[in-house]
Amino acid sequence: MSKSNRLFNKGFCALLITQLFGAINDSVLKQVIILAVAADAIWADEFGVGGQAYPALCLTIPFILLSGIAGQIADRISKSRIAVIAKLAEVGIATVAFGAFLADSIWACLGALVLLAIQSAFFGPAKYGMIPELVKDKHLSQANGSINMFTNLAIIGGTLVAGKVYSSYAGIDSTGLAKPAMLWVPGVVFVVIAIVGLLPSLLLPKLKSYNQSLPIDFNPFRPYVRALKEMSRSSLLLVALAWSFFYLIGMMALLVLPDFSGILEITIEKNNTLLGVLGITIGLGSVVAGLISGKHIEPRLIPVGAIGMTFFFLLIGVVPLSFEGVAALLGGAGFFAGFYIVPLQSLLQHLSPAGERGRFLGTANALSFVFSSIGAILVLVLLNYMPANQVFLPIGGLAFVGTGVLLWRIRKLLRDPSLRKATTEG
Repeated sequence: MSKSNRLFNKGFCALLITQLFGAINDSVLKQVIILAVAADAIWADEFGVGGQAYPALCLTIPFILLSGIAGQIADRISKSRIAVIAKLAEVGIATVAFGAFLADSIWACLGALVLLAIQSAFFGPAKYGMIPELVKDKHLSQANGSINMFTNLAIIGGTLVAGKVYSSYAGIDSTGLAKPAMLWVPGVVFVVIAIVGLLPSLLLPKLKSYNQSLPIDFNPFRPYVRALKEMSRSSLLLVALAWSFFYLIGMMALLVLPDFSGILEITIEKNNTLLGVLGITIGLGSVVAGLISGKHIEPRLIPVGAIGMTFFFLLIGVVPLSFEGVAALLGGAGFFAGFYIVPLQSLLQHLSPAGERGRFLGTANALSFVFSSIGAILVLVLLNYMPANQVFLPIGGLAFVGTGVLLWRIRKLLRDPSLRKATTEG
């Protein structure tokens, strides 16, 4: 299949919509469980303070263990075929989640979350590796900006839906008063979203297999060692580390925000609006970054994004608390986050050879979830020693130190004029 000259061709649009509904389902399931174990919620006693870190770890650990294997499979098998298989699996997992919530079992719900993480781990390298096969290199920045926008729209939609789903499941109305619990609601929502998300995956074009003879190493760590050695021979490893570092601070912010309902004295549904603000501004920043980049990759946006994120996260930890103020600062942090991740994501795809793109992106994916796991553990520890709003001080501090060190290491790449020429001609 030849790549279309248009950005929004049939194949890329099918991927966008497939990703949209997959991310909605991920967001709804994760957020309903996080809301259920947060402070003063129905399962709060199961894990104690900072308990929302445990569902997050259920999501991240499968990615760490399986992304290397998934990357090899994405190089060996057609990425569009993997997408269809993954979406079929999502329908089955949504059915398992239906039964888990109906049984009102937190452990069964966490099991469904682990299964969904496994499915997403195999879909990830195929999804991001597919983009350079569907669009020309000159469209990579705009394509990544678009897919990040759709992903964050999904997070917004999933977060808002999750608040209403949790309220129905827990038997709480919009004012916080008790009402009859409807245990069937989460499962119905999961199954419907999964079925709708399956349909556009069937419209993906048949993509070729780049390395059909590649032997699959099922050792969960050995593929990473080989890939990291190869990535370290160029700037690719440092780019992957900088991209992954965003997920550490992002995970911390997402896990801390549910506890703001108590600090700000707002309902869970209103608290979810804060997550929605963060999601929509990351999407907006991603689109703007794609537009600024035009038909090339613009690495100079990365330090702009890093400085902006750091500034706004630090302010959340020190300014007087109000719902509107927190929402505005989260919006600023999210907008600059889009500037940070779009060029890094584009660089990962552009610098990875086509025949090894699945392995390298799978390894980068695993790194991002290692960093996410570290973020979840840090939140678990920090919430035992400081209020949720003050956790944004170490988040901002980590953003300042971590991104500063990594950007210094790739400073030559940030000024590389060949990227503009290479991607414009691609």
